[in-house]
Amino acid sequence: MIISLIVAASTNNAIGMNNQLLWKLPKDLKFFKNTTWGNAVVMGRKTFESLGNKPLPGRLNIVITRQQGWKADGITVVHSLDDAIFFAKSHNYKELFVAGGGEIYKEAMSKANQIYLTRVHAEINGDTFFPEINANKWQIETDAEFPADAKHAYPFSFQLWKHK
Repeated sequence: MIISLIVAASTNNAIGMNNQLLWKLPKDLKFFKNTTWGNAVVMGRKTFESLGNKPLPGRLNIVITRQQGWKADGITVVHSLDDAIFFAKSHNYKELFVAGGGEIYKEAMSKANQIYLTRVHAEINGDTFFPEINANKWQIETDAEFPADAKHAYPFSFQLWKHK
């Protein structure tokens, strides 16, 4: 099974503030939906709550939490990233997408095969960050750039990074 990180991060790697996204980029949301559709998506409880406590349709939703007894409709609850990987593998998913937050990205970085990074070309203040991508361990495969426009306040790139 392929383990992929999927994230939108500013040039200073900020991904959120007060458990909220830092921007609204409709093309990125569509990219996220199309890329993860039909696969397994794992996220932390706080990230899930920031999405309105609703599962993402068309995907297996796995939430990692330390809270014993925590439940949500339509969600598979696990207590570690390894449990999430095991669950997705044992249910024959071809790809597991790690969708945040910051601590889960840090833990998953060493287990991942690839990173789908929407690089937002701006320095933005945040309180949650994506880990630095080590160029000795990762190489960029594709990089498609998009300018700012009426619906996108910042220019951005869709990048695919592969583990060397």
